[in-house]
Amino acid sequence: MTPAPGAGSEGTKKKRRRKRPPHRAPLTKDSTSPGAAAPADAVAKRPKPAPKNYAKRVDEVSAGGLVVDHSGKKGLLIGRIDHKDASGQRILWSLPKGHIEEGETPEQAALREVAEETGIESAIERSLGVIDFWFMAGGKRIHKTVHHYLFRETGGKLAAQESEVDEVGWFPLSEIVERLAYPDEKKLIARTDASVELAEQ
Repeated sequence: MTPAPGAGSEGTKKKRRRKRPPHRAPLTKDSTSPGAAAPADAVAKRPKPAPKNYAKRVDEVSAGGLVVDHSGKKGLLIGRIDHKDASGQRILWSLPKGHIEEGETPEQAALREVAEETGIESAIERSLGVIDFWFMAGGKRIHKTVHHYLFRETGGKLAAQESEVDEVGWFPLSEIVERLAYPDEKKLIARTDASVELAEQ
């Protein structure tokens, strides 16, 4: 029996190939079909991966420290609301400090910032040291250096700076380290026996 046209296995079928004219480029496999080879120039035309975008580094320098009251028994802290706290009730306590402005020394900036943030005027007794740390803000890597001093209260009236501080308060020096929210400040004040140092003056 004669097989019907198109019947039979692939192995028994023979296909006629048409010769391509010599002026035509050779055929290449379709890159979209399974097992197809990519065109020779595909690698060259493939877009290069975009370079990694590293966050810009910004250096900031601030000054501040621990103010001790007239009695030598209490220290002054500033508080800001912790916006990561869902209740909105948690206060992060820290030492008053702020940026050094152009033309200022660290000591001048420290005295000004304490007065602006707390309403308390003070005099510097000595340096407590310098700490530095890194954090991210606004897509930038901030390297912050802070000069810390020990102050004695000389006057003024306790009042939180409205634009930057939520609360200010005097606390027993024995509680300062526990209340401070940031580890670097905790370590700094833990090394300072301010109650003894100022009470004896």
